[in-house]
Amino acid sequence: MTTVCIDSARDDHSRRQRLFHGEVLIHPPTASSLELCAFARSMLRESFGSLDPETAQYGLSVLEFAERLAVLKPKFIHHPESKRLIRAILAELGCDPDDTYFDVPRLRSSTSDDYLTTGIAYAFHPHRDTWYSAPMCQVNWWIPVYEIEARNAMAFHPRYWDTPVPNSSAGYDYQRWTATSRFDAARHVGTDTREQPKALVPIEAKPDLRLIPPVGGIILFSAAQLHSSVPNNSGRTRYSIDFRTVSARDARALQGAANRDSHCTGTTMPDYLRASDLAHLPQDIQQLYMRGHPQAAELSAADAVAVRQTA
Repeated sequence: MTTVCIDSARDDHSRRQRLFHGEVLIHPPTASSLELCAFARSMLRESFGSLDPETAQYGLSVLEFAERLAVLKPKFIHHPESKRLIRAILAELGCDPDDTYFDVPRLRSSTSDDYLTTGIAYAFHPHRDTWYSAPMCQVNWWIPVYEIEARNAMAFHPRYWDTPVPNSSAGYDYQRWTATSRFDAARHVGTDTREQPKALVPIEAKPDLRLIPPVGGIILFSAAQLHSSVPNNSGRTRYSIDFRTVSARDARALQGAANRDSHCTGTTMPDYLRASDLAHLPQDIQQLYMRGHPQAAELSAADAVAVRQTA
């Protein structure tokens, strides 16, 4: 069962346990999360020049818009200031810098009215990050860069927290994805032929849960939460920042949310950097996950047959 709470605790261990049991938490803006949003807006203004980044889609061709994002997004990801501010946010929320590992922050965009929903601005269908080789102990952090509303937010589908969803994750391997598909997103304009894990049955999208934090506010949720991009019809492009964290102690002890239905192979574990010194996770932890989730999925017999037929 999924519940939504305001996160006011500075005990990161307790916070993680709540997330692993299905809670979604909202944390008010912090000094560093507001600074991160301001930094992202400065890069967006630089990229779009005289155009308002939220409405630039109406002044550019789809190809021109995608080309600007293709330059902007890697620049934001790899900028030292982005990493500095993520580490500052983690410190503000009480994360142990010697135990907490994070991946680089992504600047996401969701354009309005189906202007660009593929490739560099991929509109995510309902999915769990754990279908994409994310560990069950992963915590997701999501921050709006500009004001958002229900028509351009992110949607959660909480009825599926305890319900397995037959899906095609058995055919996904993160290491193969990074070698063949991860870096060519900008080429996919109009159509996106990259194979990604999807539900094999219709998802009951309604009712859904849409949270509207202020600029710099933080939504925290488990990688096992089923969520999706809301079809944006707000008239404005939504920009957000997300990153992920894992606790080395959780990872080594195989702690985290229950694995309802994830059968992917490979792992995102090599991507994480320790908050204290940017070191990678120890090799013994990485190897625990390299063949796929150490935690067996909890599929029903009928669901398991559906998964095997698509593997």
